[in-house]
Amino acid sequence: MVKIGNIDLGEFPLLLAPMEDVSDPPFRALCKEQGADVVYTEFISSEGLIRNAQKSLVKLDIYEKERPVGIQIFGANLDSMLEAVDIVEKTSPDIIDINFGCPVKKVVSKGAGAGILKDIDLMVKLTSEMVKRTNLPVTVKTRLGWDENSIKIVEVAEKIQDVGAKAISIHGRTRAQMYKGEANWKYISDVKNNHRMHIPVFGNGDVNSPERAKLMRDKYGLDGAMIGRASIGNPWFFREVKGFLNKNLNIAKPTMGERIYTAKRHLEMAVGWKGERLGILETRRHYSNYFKGIPNFREYRTKLVTSEHLQSLYELFDELEQKKNILEEAIV
Repeated sequence: MVKIGNIDLGEFPLLLAPMEDVSDPPFRALCKEQGADVVYTEFISSEGLIRNAQKSLVKLDIYEKERPVGIQIFGANLDSMLEAVDIVEKTSPDIIDINFGCPVKKVVSKGAGAGILKDIDLMVKLTSEMVKRTNLPVTVKTRLGWDENSIKIVEVAEKIQDVGAKAISIHGRTRAQMYKGEANWKYISDVKNNHRMHIPVFGNGDVNSPERAKLMRDKYGLDGAMIGRASIGNPWFFREVKGFLNKNLNIAKPTMGERIYTAKRHLEMAVGWKGERLGILETRRHYSNYFKGIPNFREYRTKLVTSEHLQSLYELFDELEQKKNILEEAIV
């Protein structure tokens, strides 16, 4: 049985990775319904939080139906990170996660995200002080190292554990790789197989099929899988993986009707979260993913991302519902 602190996650839990502009409350809720065991927010800037930046503050919104939910923060300044912990704690998440893995230049250039892999002592210090600051379980997401010449993830994970982290998620690439090449799970397996490790070790990177998730569990012996890009526009991926892991079943891909229903529900939840105008605007970026690969869908996609009123979108979804069988037949 896998646990983060006192949170029981069952056997080989599936975690929704924190993804900017993707892991918002509506999407997290949909993934949870489809089998995600833990969901994480988009990563949030500690500097933004302590300066009351609205863009950062709104990312703190969480809902009961998402639990257990982790809020992920990033930064490299100790005082700012500790203040951010205080702010995050007031929103009552189940987990606080530290991002030591984002490879994006604008984050790394400030020494945050994967940038901290150049200063392991600071990485350990931040983790230690944040653990002391809160009663919530603190977890860490990171990468193998800065580049292939500085991979010390077994040693790093041990240090992170020893200062109180309750779990570690490891992306199987270095910062230098960004998202290129293949994720190397062997290094993550080495962390898990370190006899001194007793906290959960979750694998991340290239978990893009149920078969790959099973390989991560059975061959590499990891405690769970953190799923990112494979779930974008595809919350059903979690049920596919669960079905395959638990019963070796090949779960059917979502029908056109399910895609329509899910996109509409995402819109409704977004409007309930942010109001009609912002809800409509922020759901637009999700439509192309929900209907990816549907032939002859360009006209509908254009209407979905340009309609400015809720009623017109509802009418469009009604039209799609009426034509779902025709659209379904066109899918190869």
